[in-house]
Amino acid sequence: MAESFEKKWYVLHTYAGYENKVKTNLESRAQSMGMEDYIFRVVVPEEEKVETTKTGKEKVETLKTFPGYVLVEMVMTDQSWYVVRNTPGVTGFVGSHGAGSKPAPLLDEEIDHILNQLQGSQHQTDFDAEVGDAVTIIDGAFASMVGKITEIDAEKSKVKVMIDMFGRETMAELNFDQVERLV
Repeated sequence: MAESFEKKWYVLHTYAGYENKVKTNLESRAQSMGMEDYIFRVVVPEEEKVETTKTGKEKVETLKTFPGYVLVEMVMTDQSWYVVRNTPGVTGFVGSHGAGSKPAPLLDEEIDHILNQLQGSQHQTDFDAEVGDAVTIIDGAFASMVGKITEIDAEKSKVKVMIDMFGRETMAELNFDQVERLV
């Protein structure tokens, strides 16, 4: 069977609760086994759920979107397939029909939909602030507080903001859409 050298997304089945461990294991195995040119991104789909407690405080809980599954972007070769399949915690590929058959990749529109959902409203690459800028927090537990940006993670659309809370400096990690730059 001829191997295709095209990057595609595949779904791995894992033991429930081991998704992040599989991600870590797979990323370190890809590096230690020289597979960085074949195994690219490993994603554990998660979403944040905000609940209000009885005392009125907001509690943010991170939930797995697909418990027991991990997404991996890779070039499917015999060697990359072997490395991924034999990663501790991986029970197999979704879409593989057993007996050593290679799995079917996700369709482009399926992975686009999943990745867009993950990034949701956070996906703002046109974030127009920089480290040191003063911002107002417009959403979440720290809404209406003012702080200074200490770090920007464009890949995750997150920003770290130092705020003054009860006379102490406190670090808050927020999505781009939760802050507004002060002019």
